[in-house]
Amino acid sequence: MQQPKATLAERIAERRRGDDDPRALVGEMRRSVLLVPVADGGLWSVRSGGVRWICGFTDEAALARFALHHGGGDRAMEYAALLGARIVDEIVPTLGEPAGLAVDIATEDGSMFFPPVVGVVPDAVAVDAGRVGEERGRERN
Repeated sequence: MQQPKATLAERIAERRRGDDDPRALVGEMRRSVLLVPVADGGLWSVRSGGVRWICGFTDEAALARFALHHGGGDRAMEYAALLGARIVDEIVPTLGEPAGLAVDIATEDGSMFFPPVVGVVPDAVAVDAGRVGEERGRERN
């Protein structure tokens, strides 16, 4: 019997407990539809630690928690529903700076960051692409 598919929020909780494979978490993020706030004609993001983080939410409840702190009072927050893979594969490379995906940042003990590294974003924009390539070369020798 096949196990039911875990949601991204469930995978994040498992990973935070140390119970899940990080690759499974990245795969679930890529398959998940995330709600990304829209502001000033673009996707809502923040800069921290030299990285631009696109903020996505696993459901409307997680987005509502965020909107309480960053929204315009009683106004509805506009958002786009985007596949995680589209965010990291198509949008991140267009930003022209190190960028990753921050999920459910307003959920206490439930947030997860997907940094701009090989295996998360395309190698061409991964901040560690050169290092990973060097390590692979050493393994072959």
